[in-house]
Amino acid sequence: MPLNLPDKLPAIELLKEENIFVIDNSRATQQDIRPLRIVILNLMPLKITTETDLVRLLSNTPLQVEISFMKIKSHTSKNTPVEHMQTFYTDFEKMRGEKYDGMIITGAPVEQLDFEEVTYWDEIMEIFDWARTHVTSTLYICWAAQAGLYHHYGVPKYALDKKMFGIFEHRPLDPLHAIFRGFDDMFYVPHSRHTEVRKEDILKVPELTLLSESEDAGVHLVVARGGREFFVTGHSEYSPLTLDTEYRRDVDKGLPIEIPRNYYVDNDPDKGVMVRWRAHANLLFSNWLNYFVYQETPYNINDIK
Repeated sequence: MPLNLPDKLPAIELLKEENIFVIDNSRATQQDIRPLRIVILNLMPLKITTETDLVRLLSNTPLQVEISFMKIKSHTSKNTPVEHMQTFYTDFEKMRGEKYDGMIITGAPVEQLDFEEVTYWDEIMEIFDWARTHVTSTLYICWAAQAGLYHHYGVPKYALDKKMFGIFEHRPLDPLHAIFRGFDDMFYVPHSRHTEVRKEDILKVPELTLLSESEDAGVHLVVARGGREFFVTGHSEYSPLTLDTEYRRDVDKGLPIEIPRNYYVDNDPDKGVMVRWRAHANLLFSNWLNYFVYQETPYNINDIK
């Protein structure tokens, strides 16, 4: 089944070039089916890139999914055209009366600040609390995962000596959990962050279950409330060249940055990227949509509570 996206969203044409089946709202209204309603709170600076990455993964299931984009009122994006934000994004204040089958909250370039120092922290906390009664399952990614664990469960974050940067091996700790249907005993995930949450802090909280970890990258996937909250510290949604773009950007700026680990062929940026995370990225998102959104959400969306 196709993904139902706002008319003229740039991701539509980009994904059609990859032979991914998407339709816009105008065509979707002609189909007599209740789609899953997914809202994305996109806090990343390059909005269109992140939209395309997430939409690509959400499209890979038999389910029809209707995507909406949320923005916070207390922050103005500097890297995305104002016209794009006005056309495709809606302030949380205007969406708070709605209910959604699923929600994705992205990372944000504020991880080296204390949570309370983030200018939009108050609004983010309000959205986190709202999601608990208005969304069937919420997927928190990278900084949002750290922020959600801190806000809901008091789990602290810690600064790393150097950036966690590259593609890392992970293993499921509960291979029979539905989020890991079809997973291998080992899988790869991209990471790009300066901070971490620690296993010992997760294990202190009875409401949290650590589902996967990496010997090098640490905590990866944590679940709470029977699957109504997932916290993912990595970036399975990243496209093949995202880390390459970050690396070359920092090199050009003269910033201290190491070559992303386990990423380039023969560890040589001139030889291109070895993509090894895409299959499990698709599984992660399709399993979340199927087992924790589609199969758990009520048919009458207003019954979500």
